[in-house]
Amino acid sequence: MMRPQSFLPLALLAGCTAGPHNLANPVPLPPARAEATITPQSGTPQQLVGGPAQLPNWWQSFGSARLDALVARALAHNNDLASAEANLRQAQELARAAQGSTGPQIDAGYQAQRTRISRTLSGPLADEDVSLYTLHTAQLTVAYPVDLFGAGRNKVRSARAAVEVAAHRLHAAQASAIANLVLAVIQHAALAAQIDATQTAIHDNRDLVALLARRRALGDVGEADVGAQQTALATIEATLPPLERQLQHQAGLIATLTGDAPGTAVELPDLADLRLPTTLPIALPAEIVANRPDLRAAEAQVKGAAADVGAAIAARLPSITLTGNAGGSATKFLDMFATGNPFFSLIGGITQPIFHAGQLKHQQRASEAALDVAKAQYRATALQAFLDVDDAIAGLRSDAEALDAAARADAAASRTLTLTRRQVELGALGTLQLLNASSAAAQSAVQLVQARAARLSDSVALYLASGSTPADLATAR
Repeated sequence: MMRPQSFLPLALLAGCTAGPHNLANPVPLPPARAEATITPQSGTPQQLVGGPAQLPNWWQSFGSARLDALVARALAHNNDLASAEANLRQAQELARAAQGSTGPQIDAGYQAQRTRISRTLSGPLADEDVSLYTLHTAQLTVAYPVDLFGAGRNKVRSARAAVEVAAHRLHAAQASAIANLVLAVIQHAALAAQIDATQTAIHDNRDLVALLARRRALGDVGEADVGAQQTALATIEATLPPLERQLQHQAGLIATLTGDAPGTAVELPDLADLRLPTTLPIALPAEIVANRPDLRAAEAQVKGAAADVGAAIAARLPSITLTGNAGGSATKFLDMFATGNPFFSLIGGITQPIFHAGQLKHQQRASEAALDVAKAQYRATALQAFLDVDDAIAGLRSDAEALDAAARADAAASRTLTLTRRQVELGALGTLQLLNASSAAAQSAVQLVQARAARLSDSVALYLASGSTPADLATAR
């Protein structure tokens, strides 16, 4: 009888798993940002505060029930999310299959063989009934791969890492789909407001053309003055069709993001319905690393690549397989397990790769290179995440200043147009000043709309850069 100590070396070997174990992948972290308040003179102030970087259901901070309904529909019907969910299910099933390949494999078999023995082999005096027979065989086969150096375990780890990657990519797809939808809604509202401003400018310029036409009839201005104002009117009118086309495109984009066909009637919020969030998160660099789904997916890819290296190393080491067969064989079906007919066999085999023309070595090196790629991609993704946050905060500050400038310009242009029109009516000014004033008023009105929409879009960018995801995904992490 073998002593228990005899199994100690085998047990120690079975616990060994080949492959890299130190996956340290340091990334330079930017300094933490101080809390601040963005206070434009012409708009809503915003506070950048520390605290949880994760703000589930962040789109609700825009205060629009219509927007909330659109996001809910997108979460339920967006086709990119359906694809990402299917990829996750596929990865989960492949991981279960990889786990199953490391356990015992049991198969049952039955075979019926009809045989006639040649007279040359049996002799001329052999009984005809004996030389023609049927052999029934039933057997159970059990095979078990002894995973000495972790080839199977590393494959399972790689498959599980692929599940993590797919799960985090689903989170990233969900966050991106929501952000893209909110941005499309903001852009649609901005375009609608620009169209309203342009139509107002067209109406005002038509009034100016009528005013100059009356003054021409009185002999105060010439035909050239009226023609110049008509040119200005036509120029503004020419800007309207492209805006309407962009508005239709945004409406179609919103429909596709919510899983509907373009042209589907949807209630969309106006720019005035979208409230600017007054409080925005300043995420610490460590929180960004912990929360951004694209970073977590890149981290899981590093783990999967490390497991692939371990599997490649184990493929160059000995492998052991244990196989057992048990069954019965007889010329009559019911006699297969009668006395003397059962059989069994136990086989233990060990295989050590000797020469594969460098195939296994280069596969290992390729896996090691893939690990280096995954690490570099993780570092690049982390730095891009920090840059996204930096850009979003810079955009909040600069667009708040741009809103101030646009508001001042719009107010000044409106006053100038009103005063210039009165002076033209009184004959105190010529039409050149009127042309300049009407053009400036039209441009400033559109720029003010764009500046307001930009602050809304900047808020979306900061939410997305911080790694905010819906509440159900945030709790599932």
